[in-house]
Amino acid sequence: MARIKMVAEDEAEGPLAEIYARAKARSVAGVVPEILRTMSLRPDFLTAINEASRLHFTDGALTRAQHEMVASYVSALNKCRY
Repeated sequence: MARIKMVAEDEAEGPLAEIYARAKARSVAGVVPEILRTMSLRPDFLTAINEASRLHFTDGALTRAQHEMVASYVSALNKCRY
C-alpha cells in the first residue's frame, strides 16, 4: 500500500488526465510512472516536473536509454522504489 496519496490513472480528470495521457505516451512501458503519480494531487507541480523531465531526457551527450540507466542506478543507490 502506498504511503503517498495518488490519483489512479482511471480516476484522473481534466488537466490531470491530459498530463497522465502525455506521460503514458512518452513512457517506455506505456504506463504513468509512479514518481509522477506521487505528485497527482498537485497538477501544477506535476506539470512543471513533467516539462523539466523532457529537458533531462532529451538526447545530447547521452542517449535517452543512458539517461534512464543513470536515473535507475541512482534510484537504486538511494533505495528508492520509484
